[in-house]
Amino acid sequence: MEQAKIDRINFLARKSKARGLTQEEKDEQAALRREYLEAIRRNLKSTLDSIEFIDSNGSSNGGNE
Repeated sequence: MEQAKIDRINFLARKSKARGLTQEEKDEQAALRREYLEAIRRNLKSTLDSIEFIDSNGSSNGGNE
């Protein structure tokens, strides 16, 4: 996710706490948060998919178990 979108999420969070958001801003915030969570999930899945397990005999399963 681009830094500009993360900055916008943070701005909307601060504004929400300070004085509230319009309905349009709430909708934008929800969409940005969904996008952010999707990016985190993709990154986590990619990291987990790259893990290779090695048993006590030193044999690798190639991360397929």
